[in-house]
Amino acid sequence: MDMTGLNMLAGWTTVGDTIMVEQMPILGGYTGGIEETAICDVATTLGSFALFSANFHLDGPIHIRWGTTCAKETLQVAAYAAAAIDANTDLLLANQYYPIAGPCTELCLLETAAQAITDTASGRELLSGSAAAKGVVQDKTTGMEARIMGDAAIAATKMKVSEVNEVLNKLVPYYEQFYGNMPAGKTFQECYDVTTVRPTPEYLQVYDGAVAKLAEFGLVIEN
Repeated sequence: MDMTGLNMLAGWTTVGDTIMVEQMPILGGYTGGIEETAICDVATTLGSFALFSANFHLDGPIHIRWGTTCAKETLQVAAYAAAAIDANTDLLLANQYYPIAGPCTELCLLETAAQAITDTASGRELLSGSAAAKGVVQDKTTGMEARIMGDAAIAATKMKVSEVNEVLNKLVPYYEQFYGNMPAGKTFQECYDVTTVRPTPEYLQVYDGAVAKLAEFGLVIEN
């Protein structure tokens, strides 16, 4: 951070702004594998509070090959880091969501749900998302992805960590088999009524299908 950034930070602190510091370690990059990236994640999270006076920290480990936060390895990094910090501090932790599949697809919802239950079981207080299609395609984010994120997180609060792990052991391999050929999905305008800002009947049906699939894996979402 240069002096301009530090001056801005000092100003925000002086006037009592809420400060969020964002950091997204890249698994497979300079930090290496799961263990090394988790250590980096913990260190930079603590640094956000100690050095930059953060009120909460926004995480989001990214897989260097797939560009997603929902891969098995990046879920592990996020879970290990959050569980360690949650067990030893009272710091507020958040996480970002970048599934590969696009909106109005079952796979997008399943990816998002996997991360939501991982974050909830490992002690994160805030969930930030979900940015479908890896968050890089225009008009490829809708409220339905956030809905599954919230519904899945609520369902996970009623489960033991061991039970969440059992779900993840079935859920993650299911969608990872489609990596490299994930559906692009539809734009917001294609899967929502832009006048009423409501999802189309098609997307509601896709959502119900994802909820049913999650139930098969052991995650019961009560509508």
